Amino acid sequence: MAQKNAPDLMERIVSLCKRRGFVFQSSDIYGGFSSCYDYGPLGVELKRNVKDAWWRSMVVGRDDIVGLDSAIIQHPDVWKSSGHLAGFHDLMVDCKECKGRFRHDHLEDENVCPNCGAQGSFTEPRAFNLMFKTFAGPVEDTAHTVFLRPETAQGIFTNFLNVVNSSRVKPPFGIAQIGKSFRNEITPGNFVFRTREFEQMEMEFFIPPDEGDKWYDYWIQERFDWYVKFGVRPDKLRKRAHDDDELAHYSTGCTDVEYEFPFGWSELEGIAKRGCFDLTQHGEGSGKDLSFFDEATKTRYIPHVVEPAAGCDRAAMTFLVDAYEEEAIPNEKTGKDDIRTVLRFHPSIAPVTVAVFPLVKKEGMPDRAREISAALQDVGLRTFYDEKGAIGRRYRRQDEVGTPWCVTIDGDTLSDGTVTVRDRDTMQQERVSADEIAANLKQRVADWKRT
Repeated sequence: MAQKNAPDLMERIVSLCKRRGFVFQSSDIYGGFSSCYDYGPLGVELKRNVKDAWWRSMVVGRDDIVGLDSAIIQHPDVWKSSGHLAGFHDLMVDCKECKGRFRHDHLEDENVCPNCGAQGSFTEPRAFNLMFKTFAGPVEDTAHTVFLRPETAQGIFTNFLNVVNSSRVKPPFGIAQIGKSFRNEITPGNFVFRTREFEQMEMEFFIPPDEGDKWYDYWIQERFDWYVKFGVRPDKLRKRAHDDDELAHYSTGCTDVEYEFPFGWSELEGIAKRGCFDLTQHGEGSGKDLSFFDEATKTRYIPHVVEPAAGCDRAAMTFLVDAYEEEAIPNEKTGKDDIRTVLRFHPSIAPVTVAVFPLVKKEGMPDRAREISAALQDVGLRTFYDEKGAIGRRYRRQDEVGTPWCVTIDGDTLSDGTVTVRDRDTMQQERVSADEIAANLKQRVADWKRT
C-alpha cells in the first residue's frame, strides 16, 4: 500500500536520490556546499527528459512558438531597465539570539524566532539584493560589474526585435527558452526545490493588447494539463490565483500551478500577465523602438505578454515525488510483507525506458541481450543492460529507479525467439517475439496511463 504522506517521506526520497544516482550534494567530498546540487547518471536523464517534454510541448509541437538561447551574462543596463537592480530584493531579518536569518514575509509570528523561540529578538527588516555580482574583464571595479541573470525572461525581451525581423513571426506568438538562472537566496531549502543555481523553462507569449484575458486563461489550463499528461496525479495539483497584494506592480494577474509536496503546497510554475512593461522599459532604456506594426490593421502597438515560467528542477522533483510509492508485497516464505519501493514515472520522463537482462551469463544469452538492447535504442528507447545478480533483485532495482519495463532473455529465447517482458506497475510478465519487441514497447509508451 502506498505511503504518500508519512512525515519522513522526503527524507526517504532524498536518500533514494543519493543511493541510486539521481541527485548528489554538490562538493560532497568537501562536506558539501549549501543549496547546490549535482545531478547523477539517473538524475541528469530525468532532468533532460523533463526539458525535452517541455520543449516538445511548447516549441516542436506548435507553429506559433520559436526557441531562443540567450547569454547568462547580459549588459548591466538590461537589469537597470528591467527593475532588477533597484527592486529585486527580499526583506530579511536576523535573530539576535541564534543568528538565524529569515525572510520577513515568511514569518508566521513577527515576534518569535521559529528557530530558537526567542521573543522580540529580530533585527529591523533589511533589503538583500538577490542577484549574484561578478566582473567582466581584468579589472575588478564598478565600471566592470556584471550580474548573473536571475531569470531567463529578460534575454527574450531584449531579443524581441531580432526574432521578429529574422523569423517572420507576428503576434500572437511566443519565444521559449530553457536555461540556468542564479539567485542569492538567503533561505534556500527543501532539497532542490529552492536553490541558488537553478534551471528555468520560460516562454513569453506576445499578444495584441486586447487579447490578454483570453491567452491568460488558455495558458493556465495548458500548463496545468501538461503535468497531468506526463503522469502527475491531478488531485495533487491545484491552480492558485495571486491576491492583489502578491502581484508585481506591472502585473494584472498571476496564477500558480502548485503541487502538494510532503512539506505542503508549493509553486511549480507561474502564469503571469506582464502587460507591456518589459518591452516598454527596454525600449526606453535602449532607445530602440520595440513596437510591432500590424500590416493587416495598419496599427502599431507594443505587444502585451503572458508568461508561463516553470522551474525545471522543481518539475523534476515533482515527477520524482509524485512517482514514489511503497507497496506491501506478501512474502510466502516469511509470512510477512516485503516493501517494494517503486517510482511510477511516465515512460517519457523515466531515466530508463527498458532494462535488458540475460538470465545467466552463458549459452549466448548476453550476446542476444546486447542485440535486443541495440534494437531498442535504434527506435529511441533508453535502455539499461545488467547481467549481475538474481533476476528478482534486478527487477527490484529497476522498480526503485522507475524503469517501466524489463526484458529478460532466457533459454526459451534461443529456442523459440521470444523474450519475457515484465511490467513495473503490475509486475505481470508475458512472452513477446524478440523480433517484435521494439515495436511492442514503442506502442506501450504511447498507450501508457497511470493506474
